[in-house]
Amino acid sequence: MVEQVTKGIKISVETSFEGSFYKNYKIQYAFGYKITIENQSKDSVQLQSRHWEIMDALNNEEIVDGEGVIGKKPVLKPGESHTYTSGCLLTSPFGAMQGYYSMVNFTTTEKFNVDIPLFKLSATFAVN
Repeated sequence: MVEQVTKGIKISVETSFEGSFYKNYKIQYAFGYKITIENQSKDSVQLQSRHWEIMDALNNEEIVDGEGVIGKKPVLKPGESHTYTSGCLLTSPFGAMQGYYSMVNFTTTEKFNVDIPLFKLSATFAVN
């Protein structure tokens, strides 16, 4: 598990290899990840959007920006957390992801970014 705290918001990430398959005559490696966003601050916050940088071992990089996470913009009161699962496809058995969530603090109305730490994606058959 990878964890990081930014401005009182703790991000925890667990990953899994889901398998491989062929799509358009190219092999794809499927990875899952489970993220927990925990509000350790004294203020209520809301997740507004996400920014991902997805890299594979073949030096391919994909940037993904979007509203919320899996269709939701969770509001987290102090001490609350939100957990969701998602996934990505890579063209190699190794890769990594990192990014940030754009949040708003309801007390101060400040908008701020919460770092999503770099986490590695590894197919189980390819790991020593």
